[in-house]
Amino acid sequence: MQFENIAKTLVSALAFSLVGIVLFAIAFVIIVKVSPFSMRKEIEEDQNTALAIIIGSVIIGISLIVAAAVHG
Repeated sequence: MQFENIAKTLVSALAFSLVGIVLFAIAFVIIVKVSPFSMRKEIEEDQNTALAIIIGSVIIGISLIVAAAVHG
């Protein structure tokens, strides 16, 4: 009886995690495509630290929004 409850909870958690990861990936791809410059070139070759900090902040923000949406 208790194993069924644990299995159901685990499957639900995995499904919601997968949905969250997919939503995060879609949002990040949209942000990369909309930007007028190459983020990879700016961060890796030009060593643009400010852009790296902004992208990191955007990643954290998207993650919080997706987590709140999945959590309900």
